[in-house]
Amino acid sequence: MGQDKARLPFRGGTLVEFVARRVTEAAGSAVLVGDPALYQEFGYPVIADRYPGEGPLGGILTALDHTPADWNLVVACDMPGLSVEFLKRLLDAAEQCPAQALLPVGPSGRPEPLCAVYHRRSRAGIEAAFQAGERKVTRALAGLPAETLAVGEVAEFQNVNTPEEWAGYGRD
Repeated sequence: MGQDKARLPFRGGTLVEFVARRVTEAAGSAVLVGDPALYQEFGYPVIADRYPGEGPLGGILTALDHTPADWNLVVACDMPGLSVEFLKRLLDAAEQCPAQALLPVGPSGRPEPLCAVYHRRSRAGIEAAFQAGERKVTRALAGLPAETLAVGEVAEFQNVNTPEEWAGYGRD
């Protein structure tokens, strides 16, 4: 995109604020993972990424290192289609799930690990994969008991990666 997607203007604020509000409404709170100097202005707690520059897997590990909760909703900052209802559905399903992670899957069959729920127990297995050099989230989860939740529409957890994708969202 050529710019920090978290700071994209969206619905009277920024995209990260929109996503954090949805997460707060669904889960009761939201915490950002990243550079506190860059993100503290948004009014949410910010945890410094233990693995800056190492991708989303490092951010997931950082979040799991700091959580007091059993189940943790992890959502990327670039998902403008999120709804509170979808996030609550994901959290409710995770509470009934015996696995260590629950990932939504759309009609294509591709799981979305950056809008998923992770149990604290998943941390050790994810850390082992990370220390072995893995950086792709879905491959790091391959050795863990993970489940998927079939959803009919991916718009709820579709991220934006290009200016063309971003142009498809109204930013009123």
